[in-house]
Amino acid sequence: MAKKNDYTEQDILFEDQKIVDIDIEKEVKKSFIEYSMSVITSRALPDARDGMKPGQRRIMYAMYEDNLTHDKPYCKSATTVGNVLGRYHPHGDAAVYGTMVRFAQDFSMRYKLVDGQGNFGSVDGDGAAAYRYTEARMSRIADYLMKDIEKDVVDFAPNFDNKRKEPTVLPSKFPNLLVNGSIGIAVGMATYIPPHNLCEVIEATEYRMDHPDCSVEELMQYIKGPDFPTAATIYGTRGIIDAYRTGKGRVMVRAKGEIEAEKNRIIYTEIPYQVNKSELCKSIGQLVKDKRIEGITDVRDESGKDGMRIVIEYRRDANGQVIMNQLYKYTQLQDTCAINMLALVDGEPKILPLSDILDIYIKHQKQVITRRTAFELRKAEKRAHILEGYIVATDNIDEVVEIMKTSESIPHSKERLCTRFGLSDEQAQAIVEMTLGRLTGLERQKIEDELHKLQELIADLRDILANEYRVMDIIKEEMNEIKDKFGDERLTDIVEAEEEIDLEDLIERHTCVITMTNSGYIKRQHVSEYTAQNRGGVGKIGMTTKEDDFIDKVTVMNSHSYLMLFTNTGRVYTVKAYRIPEASRTAKGTNVVNILELREDEKITAVIGIKDFVDGEYLTMVTKNGVIKKTLLTDFEYQRKGGKIAIGLDEGDELVSVLHTNGDNDVIIASHEGHTVRFSEQNVRAMGRPARGVKGMSLREGDYIKGVAIVEEGKTLLTITEKGKGKRTEFGDFRNMKNRGGTGYMCHNITEETGLIAGIAAVGEEDDIMVITDQGTIIRTGVSSINTYSRTAAGVRVMNVDSDAIISNIVRIAPESEIAEEEAQIEQEVQAENKLLREKEVQIEEEIETVDNEE
Repeated sequence: MAKKNDYTEQDILFEDQKIVDIDIEKEVKKSFIEYSMSVITSRALPDARDGMKPGQRRIMYAMYEDNLTHDKPYCKSATTVGNVLGRYHPHGDAAVYGTMVRFAQDFSMRYKLVDGQGNFGSVDGDGAAAYRYTEARMSRIADYLMKDIEKDVVDFAPNFDNKRKEPTVLPSKFPNLLVNGSIGIAVGMATYIPPHNLCEVIEATEYRMDHPDCSVEELMQYIKGPDFPTAATIYGTRGIIDAYRTGKGRVMVRAKGEIEAEKNRIIYTEIPYQVNKSELCKSIGQLVKDKRIEGITDVRDESGKDGMRIVIEYRRDANGQVIMNQLYKYTQLQDTCAINMLALVDGEPKILPLSDILDIYIKHQKQVITRRTAFELRKAEKRAHILEGYIVATDNIDEVVEIMKTSESIPHSKERLCTRFGLSDEQAQAIVEMTLGRLTGLERQKIEDELHKLQELIADLRDILANEYRVMDIIKEEMNEIKDKFGDERLTDIVEAEEEIDLEDLIERHTCVITMTNSGYIKRQHVSEYTAQNRGGVGKIGMTTKEDDFIDKVTVMNSHSYLMLFTNTGRVYTVKAYRIPEASRTAKGTNVVNILELREDEKITAVIGIKDFVDGEYLTMVTKNGVIKKTLLTDFEYQRKGGKIAIGLDEGDELVSVLHTNGDNDVIIASHEGHTVRFSEQNVRAMGRPARGVKGMSLREGDYIKGVAIVEEGKTLLTITEKGKGKRTEFGDFRNMKNRGGTGYMCHNITEETGLIAGIAAVGEEDDIMVITDQGTIIRTGVSSINTYSRTAAGVRVMNVDSDAIISNIVRIAPESEIAEEEAQIEQEVQAENKLLREKEVQIEEEIETVDNEE
């Protein structure tokens, strides 16, 4: 017989619970994953929409519930901490109070969210007083985090004990994630989003709303970089650009100091963000004690009501600049801010570039405004419905009173009113609850006035819901209100780091030829590869092409200029010319899809070189079907990797030609069959990038645009046909039409011997031209060797073309004098840059030698 405490392995019972064998490794792994996800989603990481972690959001909402707004009296911090713990956040009181304290510190928050009274700590690392001694309320700007939260603008979820509901996100009328930043360490990941200037962030948000495909460079016109509450100086911009492009970057922050050489001392008035001033001074003293920095005689902290002031005195024979550089090297007077913009998006942690953060915030605000408008519409419609019932009652007051007098009960009177006047239950209920005073004529007029205003409001609210642009305008209006109230000047300066040498400066500057084939193979060569030949030559092989491929685009430009490549679908991609891979004269080149992120069925149809994006200049575009459009060149300055819209196209149309113009030129458009129109560019108004343009030339059936040229003084119009015949014609032979859109007149005598028009160009007497065949042969010849004839002439032989080949394109090459002048200017710039670099190297060597001698 088994004893009382004898149990079998398979069936051990404790309090009616069976023990189950489990794999401890799997259980620990499962539990740790659950814990990790809890830390990530519910504690350590902010939501990308309002920039708040759950604990922070609960503090703000609990204060809002307790009506602790900026215009109400302060309340003991202990009260708020207790309410947060009891209602929403069943964790430690130290964590809740610590978050409140940080919200109230002007050296931690760029814009404080808590208005504290009492000791809330210092930049020296002193802790705040206990929560029984301090008082707090929401700051003025914090009201805008909570604004309209009672109007169903965000979702609510049950709290930990299901007795209350708490918001899953705050309305946040300003982009708090960027404005105040966030720091958090989760399991296996961490976030560090630095604070930014409110005005800059709001302006960038508005720009993103107007230009949803804008680049990081465009946004950085507004957001220059982080803006720390402790000011200091950001040293170098490359880390900022990396952070905004990818979500990750390292920014170097330096204390702001000044050397007072006559008094042998250095004064620091600003230190990097999150650096403990007291510990900083101690570390400087320790470096002096350990003799790692020599020459310092005293370190004093003279900070007070007038601001921060750290004084470092040094010996008369010491070099103040060397000591300052050593302090930057060995102490937190120079600190690295490792930006990692990690936040929760739909509950999932993601590293977000600047554009994504703004997009998420804009989407959130659109939902907030839409839900608020819908809430106000429901409320207005409900009130209007009641007022309509009141009007029915006042119009039939005697009968209404009689019905109520003769009814057995209130429910019975409501039923009779509904039956007699077709009222709803809500209207009938409101009528039976009316007081006698509402039956006067004056009250009737008030009801009608209120109903009229409500009807106007309802129409306006419905219009908002029907038009997204009105929602966007409301968002901008509300953000601008915040900017006007709380916006301030940037605190943190940004300077270029002297050691940040752009790789571009190391690339040789020269005039290059960019050639591209019909199939999309592109390459770069030095212009000297193509020496001039006499008119009528056979040319050189400019590229080895496939049997069914041919060169159809050639551009001559500076290697450091911008190469703009336009596609048939009306998009434009911009790269520096030197980024096009260099290849030999006979090499095929690189397929453009390996350089640009072209979309499916996109093909490059126009290529131009731009030295710089000058304000007041234009890109004039012409499509295959004769549509013309001009757009400010500055609209294309900042590019996205995936390209930008350059022109909106009708179905079946393609972009074929693009010119760089100044807005006052005359333009000549030529068709494949030799028809030409000339008109002033002023007849074409400037339009935005997505616009479609206006008619520039009316085409005959089967004809299409082949070339565009600008009328320039001292130049002539060169026309080349597919079979190698060419001529120059004075621009005076082409009369200026008052209106665009005509069918035009002939620019070349087209015959079977000449073939159709291959291209046109405005050329000067000293220019060279390149003529390209569809088989890859290129000839470079002087313009002066081509005779000048009338419009109707057939021209002379410019290039001998094989019987099975045709000329596909021509391109002008600037005269040697113009190229030499530009290269001389470039050479001067390079020499000036090299001189500065050499001077800096000498200075650094002298400083190192001084330090070595002192050691």
